[in-house]
Amino acid sequence: MARVASLFACALVVAGAFGAGVLGAGADPPRNFRAVLAGENEVPARDTHARGVAVFQVHGDTISFRLIAANIENAFAAHIHCGAAGVNGPVRITLFTGAVGSGRFDGVLSEGSASLAGVTCPNGNSLLSEIEAGNTYVNVHTNDGVGGVNTGPGDFPGGEIRGQIFG
Repeated sequence: MARVASLFACALVVAGAFGAGVLGAGADPPRNFRAVLAGENEVPARDTHARGVAVFQVHGDTISFRLIAANIENAFAAHIHCGAAGVNGPVRITLFTGAVGSGRFDGVLSEGSASLAGVTCPNGNSLLSEIEAGNTYVNVHTNDGVGGVNTGPGDFPGGEIRGQIFG
């Protein structure tokens, strides 16, 4: 529980840094978004103690991000997907790639930036407009590298933790 509290405290510091413009500058005011990731948000829901927070800042056509995870095993990918709450959707931006069977992780899983220019969801709307509407999510995929899938925490290749992106 202390690790989860530390995770959220760290996320607040990161969100404050985004809000202060520390992680980027631009002519237009930045727009901030976040997602709180948990197993119960996955479709189907996952029984896991893993948790995460993703914070985003949009400057023009660029989205900067920091993805923090705790109590997660074997994370090998994380993405922004198009999709409303309760609906699985296609990947649009990769936030993290790693090795299958990588073991336990707690901390900043990834950070960086990506272009939003020309990125659309299947409905034809821009990814940014779908982010603003709450119709996108982040999830972290796990895989222990051992035969069989969805065998438990650390082995949910379709996604172990998920959170809708909101402003």
